[in-house]
Amino acid sequence: MKKISPPGSLCVACAGILWGIIGLFVRALGDAQLTSMDIVAARAIVAAGLLFVLLAIFDRKSLRLRLRDVWCFLGTGIASIVFFNYCYFSAVQMMSLASAAVLMYTAPAFVMVLARACFGEAFTRRKLLSLVLTFFGCVLVTGVVGSDTPLSFAGILFGLGSGLGYGLYTIFGKFAMARGYSAPAITFYTFLVAAIAASMLNGTSRIIVAAQSSAFPYMLGLGALSTVLPFLLYTLGLRTLSGSRASILASIEPVTAAILGIVAYGETMQPMTFAGVILVLVGIGVGSKGN
Repeated sequence: MKKISPPGSLCVACAGILWGIIGLFVRALGDAQLTSMDIVAARAIVAAGLLFVLLAIFDRKSLRLRLRDVWCFLGTGIASIVFFNYCYFSAVQMMSLASAAVLMYTAPAFVMVLARACFGEAFTRRKLLSLVLTFFGCVLVTGVVGSDTPLSFAGILFGLGSGLGYGLYTIFGKFAMARGYSAPAITFYTFLVAAIAASMLNGTSRIIVAAQSSAFPYMLGLGALSTVLPFLLYTLGLRTLSGSRASILASIEPVTAAILGIVAYGETMQPMTFAGVILVLVGIGVGSKGN
């Protein structure tokens, strides 16, 4: 019997939605006195641990790693996950959260350029239109338009760095996929490398204390629902989607976050935010056609 896989666009969209609810867990862990980098390290440690158990039980062959391919996971784990989070959290400290988020969502543009250079993916009118719609939709969703908050040059550089780092997962993930690694294996080695790097840079003492408290369920939720599952889905989607299209479709994340803010925290949706949501959804609709 032929194995049926879910459509790549559906996998990536679901991944974006699950990434969009990350605020629920991050806010709770912040209330538990964990720093931003503590949360990054905890996220990577929990994700790597969960994936190792699952692979050891159900697909031990996926744990095989060829030394010549280690660079792929140094790319996804350090150049993407650790570098992206470092740049993003640094940008957040230098500018508004909305401005940092918009700069992070330059990722599809970086992916489009890198995918052209690395894989020969074509610049199509549909891709460019989708990129423009989703980016300006993100600008409206995050509320940057009309903001009086000044932008620092260093903050802009860190924000653009976060977009580059965010986009690099797609590029290195495609390389790893081409070398025969499954979505679970890529996700596991990504977060194993990220956990080791983040722990060396940040330490684990506060994480260990938090894991023994009421914060543990939030750590587990962050690692499982907003890390393991979406990264598995996103990486699975890369099997059938081009890197640039997958990156655009994942832009459903800020829309999800905006809706979550309304439902969970009583935040209001301004007309510009609503217009941004519509733009992102239209852009995703345009980007979902083809590969």
